[in-house]
Amino acid sequence: MKKTLLIVDDEKHTRDGLKEAMSDHFEVYTAGTIKGALAALEADPADAVITDLKLGGENGMELLEKILSRPNPPVCIMMTAYGSVDTAVEAMRRGAYDFVTKPINIERLEMLVRRALREQATAKENIELKQELHQSHGPEEMIGNSAAMVSVFDTIRQVAPSKATVLIEGESGTGKEVAARAIHALSPRCKERFVAVHCAALSPQLLESELFGHEKGAFTGATERRIGRFEQASGGTLFLDEIGEIDPSVQVKILRVLGERTFERVGGNQTLTTDVRLIAATNRNLEKMVSAGTFRDDLFFRLKVVPILMPPLRERKEDIPLLVESFLVEIAKEHQKPYRPFSSDAMSLLLKYSWPGNVRELRTAIEHAIVLGRKQELHVLDLPLTVRKEITTTSFSPKLATETNLNLEQVTSTLIERALAESNGNRSQAAEKLGISRRTLHRKLAASGQQSEKRSQ
Repeated sequence: MKKTLLIVDDEKHTRDGLKEAMSDHFEVYTAGTIKGALAALEADPADAVITDLKLGGENGMELLEKILSRPNPPVCIMMTAYGSVDTAVEAMRRGAYDFVTKPINIERLEMLVRRALREQATAKENIELKQELHQSHGPEEMIGNSAAMVSVFDTIRQVAPSKATVLIEGESGTGKEVAARAIHALSPRCKERFVAVHCAALSPQLLESELFGHEKGAFTGATERRIGRFEQASGGTLFLDEIGEIDPSVQVKILRVLGERTFERVGGNQTLTTDVRLIAATNRNLEKMVSAGTFRDDLFFRLKVVPILMPPLRERKEDIPLLVESFLVEIAKEHQKPYRPFSSDAMSLLLKYSWPGNVRELRTAIEHAIVLGRKQELHVLDLPLTVRKEITTTSFSPKLATETNLNLEQVTSTLIERALAESNGNRSQAAEKLGISRRTLHRKLAASGQQSEKRSQ
């Protein structure tokens, strides 16, 4: 459906001329007075209003204030033959979206109205997202409405009150540690310590000391006794991240703790006990590692009492707007920046990108945009090149992507043809998609036609 546009001007020929010019893209109706404009809005609320500053003996500023005081007001653009910087500033201070002077440049006015409506739609979506976000938190602020995440939330809530060992599987960046912390927070152990160990970062000897502790003199550099993580986490939860990287010599010791709740420090002979709830995570396929003989099958089955699979972001893209909204608020506060939403084009790109780094990569991309963005909205160019590059590359047609001898004119022609096809031949819409004016599009079409004629000769 076309967006509705109300044009308010006391001069009939101006009203009729603007209506005729704008009717290709908008459902336009008109009024010549403040009373007539308010009656029209009451009968059929508009998406946008273009009003003259001088309405005979009436003041368009008065109409602006009355319109903006309505619930869910339309965007308002002021026009006048008496343009000045002071007038423009005052109109925008009172809530006008922008200001144009007569004689009206129709092409600029069209683009201005379209941009205003896009930003209005984005603002509305953000309000709805915030409301949805408030209702979409899982355990411990985990976010998602997708079926895959709802299943994860249900499992976390069920397993948290128990003492069962949990194995969280999934690609890097999917939020495995966040899930582990949620389990701890919902468990009876929530007031005790949550201790995390990233196993891949340590050599077997250092990992053994990190987990079980060591006695003074146990090895070169052991100048004093060290209390290990199994002791520190007793009564609470121990989270072992990337457990698939653990050396077999350490695997057997972990197996003993799980079975008997006992262990010895490295270099010691005193048997110690621990009451710890173990949660492990991995981005590797442990079943294949068991088959290959690189991971103990008995430890695998001890760990996988309750498995949780964290889905990759590409399989739950319906959660991206919720995650984006949450990160926008969080990161803006962290960097002491104002809250700024993404433009519709940027959000479209975020939804199309494959996110190989999952939620972690998404958060990094948003932080990049917030730090570098300068406008009231965050745009495509504010996002990292890796995100923009993939979409730019994959957006070309197979013919364009596979041919390596295309010159600039051919690439330009192909992009214009695609934009026109997607806009059903509407040149104004095609120009908007390409980010150029309609006049520039006409010029490029003419140039493209001339190039085609030369090639055919």
